Amino acid sequence: MSPAADQTFTVEDAVETIGFGRFHILLFVIMGSSNIVEAMEIMLLAVVSPEIRCEWRLDDWQVALVSTMVFLGFMVCGVLGGYVADRYGRWKVVCGGFIWSAYFSLLTSFAPSYGWFIFLRSMVGCGVAGVSQGFVLKTEFIPAKHRAFLLPLATIFWMTGSMLIIILGMLVVPTLGWRWMIRISVTPSVVLIFLFKFIPESARYNVSAGNVDAAVQTLQQIARMNRSSLPAGRLVEPAVTERGSWRILLNSSFRRTSILLWYSWFVASFSYYGSVLSSSELLEKNLLCVTNPDREHQVKHRHEDGLCYCIPFAFDDYQTLLISCLGEIALVPLNIGLLNVFGRKMSLTVLQLMAAIFFMLVNICTTMFGFTVLLFLLRSLVSMNFNVVYIYTAEVRHCWVIDQYFLCTSGVSVYCKYFLCVLQVLMSRSVFLALSPFSVACLLCALGNFLLPIETRGRALLVRNASLSTF
Repeated sequence: MSPAADQTFTVEDAVETIGFGRFHILLFVIMGSSNIVEAMEIMLLAVVSPEIRCEWRLDDWQVALVSTMVFLGFMVCGVLGGYVADRYGRWKVVCGGFIWSAYFSLLTSFAPSYGWFIFLRSMVGCGVAGVSQGFVLKTEFIPAKHRAFLLPLATIFWMTGSMLIIILGMLVVPTLGWRWMIRISVTPSVVLIFLFKFIPESARYNVSAGNVDAAVQTLQQIARMNRSSLPAGRLVEPAVTERGSWRILLNSSFRRTSILLWYSWFVASFSYYGSVLSSSELLEKNLLCVTNPDREHQVKHRHEDGLCYCIPFAFDDYQTLLISCLGEIALVPLNIGLLNVFGRKMSLTVLQLMAAIFFMLVNICTTMFGFTVLLFLLRSLVSMNFNVVYIYTAEVRHCWVIDQYFLCTSGVSVYCKYFLCVLQVLMSRSVFLALSPFSVACLLCALGNFLLPIETRGRALLVRNASLSTF
């Protein structure tokens, strides 16, 4: 028997040996583009709210309920999707999520009533939950030293999706209406469905499921594309029998990190979607304290005679939303620098503290330009924080509990959407009271980040059960 036959390697060894190459560029483009679809579906809520409020004469709580039902669908199917991905594979869930969300998004454009609209949008949220599993699939193929660069850079795709839906709203809504905007927005989903055949199933999943041959074939395919080779020897890792059990996240090894990260996910979701929806509410209802308002922004949502149901976005409002979206990528170099120089824990702390400050600054009276700058910086901070939380979560856990972790965090983070529903209604009565909870939550999260027990900068994704002791 040759010496090479006695050698063994793990999936992590193979990923690091193969290195970065053409496969990862393809992976980055296709899986990154999935963020375009996800962002379009989320930002659509902000763009379409003034239109459905006007068409069906909705009260504040009814508009807020739309967002709540979307994220309820996300929560229910996020938990189910995490379980299915952990048991049957990431690829199936991601591809199925695309088909599901595209189908129900198209149906939304034909909604005959408010009730049908919120039901169909909740089904879209269900599909988007499956799409979000693509982050796990993507992370598991990226070498450790490239994750802190590539994953934040993927914000480009999210920003692109956000900008596309705003531009569609700007161009299509005034002429063809919101229904045609939704129909056109489905196009990227249809295109991506056909591109998923170029993405293989996760080798880490196949190993954890005991399908080592399939994992080897996937790794060999990647090595050929990258013009590289696998390590010498055989791929050897034990199959994991505990897949699909959420209880492993609360055992003595995981409990502290799990609880702190669940709160970090809550705050990341709360602050990000809060910045998106609150900016839309402020602009739609003209609630800003603007020192130089134009005629369009002098029309108020609440007045002595009751509610004004029809205040469509002005061109300047779309422009403000577009500029704020640019904030999600403008500071990506800073995000990469923080991750590589100060690590994940310190980055989380700094970003949360800054976000807490900027949520309060939005309350100050300023010009429209000043508000745009504040919103730009706020979106930058909450977007960067979301990136770091995603990366830290993927790195701090063994690959065989990553899906269980995202399963639970999707459920935890979605609770923030119920707070957002209340705060959207409160916004009309007091901007300060509506924004203060965001600032307090970010401040508490920054303090909690000091208690996280692990720094994951440069750390490999662990697989073996023997590594449990390191937690």
